[in-house]
Order: sequence, then C-alpha cells, then structure tokens
Amino acid sequence: AAPKADAESWLIADADTGQVLGAKNPHGRFLPASTIKTLTALALVKKLDPNQKVRPTQATVNVEGTKVGMTPKMEYKVSDLFYAMMMMSANDASLALAQANGGLKKTLNDMNAEAKRINALDTLAGSPNGLDKDLGLDVKTQHTSAYDLALILREGMKNPDFRKYVETIDHRFPAPPSKKERQAGKKVGGYPIHTHNRMLPGQSQEYKGMIGGKNGYTIAARQTFVAAARRDGRTIVISLMKAEQSPSLVAKELLDWGFAAHGKARPVGTLV
Repeated sequence: AAPKADAESWLIADADTGQVLGAKNPHGRFLPASTIKTLTALALVKKLDPNQKVRPTQATVNVEGTKVGMTPKMEYKVSDLFYAMMMMSANDASLALAQANGGLKKTLNDMNAEAKRINALDTLAGSPNGLDKDLGLDVKTQHTSAYDLALILREGMKNPDFRKYVETIDHRFPAPPSKKERQAGKKVGGYPIHTHNRMLPGQSQEYKGMIGGKNGYTIAARQTFVAAARRDGRTIVISLMKAEQSPSLVAKELLDWGFAAHGKARPVGTLV
C-alpha cells in the first residue's frame, strides 16, 4: 500500500529510470517556499562563472527571512553564494546571484525558461528565493508541484557543481576581517555555515544514502522538501508539499517506501 504521508502532495520516483512509484496529487500547484531555490540553482549554475564576484546592493542585504549575512562593502564569489543559498537557504545569497545574472527580471525569465525546457509545466517562479507573502506573491503568481520539484532536482543532480552545493555540510563563508585578522595581515575573514538538511550524513536526522536536497518553509507554504538518496545501486527522489510536521520525518517515510517498493509497485507515471 502507498504510504499515508502527512502532506497535501508528494511523489516518489526512481531517479535512474524516471518511473514514478507512488504519488498523491503530484500536479497540484502549491507555494514552493525555498524549494524554488533548486530551480534558481539549476538555471544559473550553468551560466555563472563560480569565480565571478558580485557586490550586493543594500536591498539584497536587507531581504526578509533567512540570511547568510553580507555587506555592500564586499564582493562575493558566485560559488560562495551558491553554497549559502543551497546549504542554509540564504535569501540574500539568492538575490545576489540574481544580481550576478543581470538582475531579478532576467533571472526570473531564465528560471521560467529552464522550467519549461525540462517540462516542469506546473512551475511559475515569482522570486529566486521562495518568499511569498513578503513579496505580495500567492499561489497564482508563484507555484510548483511535487512532480516538478522531482524533475528539477533530478536534472540538477546531473551537474557536478549543483550536486556539490546540495551535499556539502560545512563551508566557510567570507566576511570582512576582524580586528585580530587585520592585525595578522588578513584582508578577508569569514565564518562557518552549516547545512539545513538534517538528513545528510552526521546530522540529527541522518538518512542512510542521502545525497542531498532542499527544504523550505513559509507560513503560507508550510513545510516543503525535495531530496534524493541512493542505496544498493538505485536512486530514489522524493518531494513533498504543504506538510505540517518536520519534513525529514515525512521524507524518511517516502524514501523508505520507495526503496522497499522497488520492483514490487507498479509505476503510476514517468518523470519526463
């Protein structure tokens, strides 16, 4: 029997064959919260030089929600911004990447074009970071589906840089040097940032075989999550939207079922 996962919408698929093993309301359109950052990364990781530098505007630095903490006084490497966006869901890093790509309007156009290219036809990006009510967005002006999130992550995992950004647990993010660092002759300081994906190795809700993924939450969207894990030579990708409990708990249930059902469940669809 299919799992009774506590989410309005979910999907379990074999990432290698594309077979959808189970799903609930897979094409239902919901607010994505920060899972939309998987599309931001997919659209931009192939276009931006990881060593390119960008100086954030004051508006970028002051964005609502989770931030890595930047200053307009510094320039930041694109690669560091990707780490911050995908590891700790930094909204300011998302906007800085949009700056590096030529601006917000161009980036949204690129994101929506990329969604169309991979046939993620339930998706409309209204922001690069998933904020909704703060930006005046609702499900009519920004949405995705469990099906599309699986498509996006599956496509992203084909890119080595994308994969690196979602599987990294710790990274040092640059910052202005402290007084002590300046006295030691250092021109750039920094501090550690840590992944928000609690299912990665060594984390509080570690899941055996977890490759990577992206969580999201806003009051309007509730809990959203997309992730992939590999065991015994097969990769399962799961996605869930509008859950009330910890996304890691729901994801574990979906992943466990996906691995157990392999070869037993008749596929209900295909990731195109």
